[in-house]
Amino acid sequence: MPFSTRLLTWFDHHGRFDLPWQQNPTPYRVWVSEIMLQQTQVNTVIPYYNRFLRRFPDVQILANASLDEVLHFWSGLGYYSRARCLHKAAQQIHIEYENMLPKNLEKLKQLPGIGLSTAGAILALAYEERYPILDGNVKRVLCRYYAIEGSPADKKVEAELWHLAEQLLPHTRIAAYTQAIMDLGATVCGRSRPLCSQCPLQTDCVGYQQGRAMDLPVPKSRKVLPIKSVVFIMLQNQNGDIFLEKRPAHGIWGGLWSFPECATVIGVEEKCMQYAVKQIQQKHIWPVMRHSFTHFHLDITPIHIFVEVDIKKMVARPDILWYDLNKPQECGMAAPVIRLLAQLNLPKFQLF
Repeated sequence: MPFSTRLLTWFDHHGRFDLPWQQNPTPYRVWVSEIMLQQTQVNTVIPYYNRFLRRFPDVQILANASLDEVLHFWSGLGYYSRARCLHKAAQQIHIEYENMLPKNLEKLKQLPGIGLSTAGAILALAYEERYPILDGNVKRVLCRYYAIEGSPADKKVEAELWHLAEQLLPHTRIAAYTQAIMDLGATVCGRSRPLCSQCPLQTDCVGYQQGRAMDLPVPKSRKVLPIKSVVFIMLQNQNGDIFLEKRPAHGIWGGLWSFPECATVIGVEEKCMQYAVKQIQQKHIWPVMRHSFTHFHLDITPIHIFVEVDIKKMVARPDILWYDLNKPQECGMAAPVIRLLAQLNLPKFQLF
């Protein structure tokens, strides 16, 4: 029995059919889900997806929204360049394609944030077009099934996987097949504990036959991540508001609101004077918190400083704000900023 037939038979009985993007799988809904699912687990994505779609139910509404609002609804999901690209692509789709995602692989790939696998997923899941995908789940299934040597991160191995993924495609039920191979990788052919006894491909899976399922795919060599450090200056004025500033559009947390930063504790007081601070009243250094990125760890030292602000010297600017903890504004923030603001909103005896 062909690979695709066994996979689809298994899917009909054991696949996932209740994921929110499977209900009314329009190109827009599929696109948003595929972007959110990049490097992020399904269970993490679901609440963000539902909230995002309630606010931005179609391309035009997303395109007309401000980037700040889009980032607000993305806050906590991480990899914020995805949100920026999603917003930029929506504007391009609105202008160039009359709010409809193009039904063309090359045109899809030209949109910000859409690579070959994401384009294939949109065409397969939303349009029933015969295109392969190659996300992490699919790579794992194919590497084990064919006992492929080498890391999927290697260009040569990746090219082989693309060829195999295309060869295995059925000529019917493309959307179901695409969801099926992702589901198999997510629920049966898992990264750490593959459930080979439940797999419909077990009989001719080379990795299983060789007793190597746990060893495949071959992981890429791990590098020891460097550790960087920064000081977050959490200024709180006489009204209880917290000072935030918008980060540059590019780089870490691009376009998000965050605390002023300092390289070391030594320069904090001098830095404060840039923000119309009249007097520093109290200063509390909080425990270091670590936030990990793909390429490095960031050790954050938060310093909570009560200040009196010189109202006359305050200048209204679009890249700064005094954040009211009792009436939170809708603005995009990185996860560490959200956590620290939540702590600042606790009764004072719980802060220190």
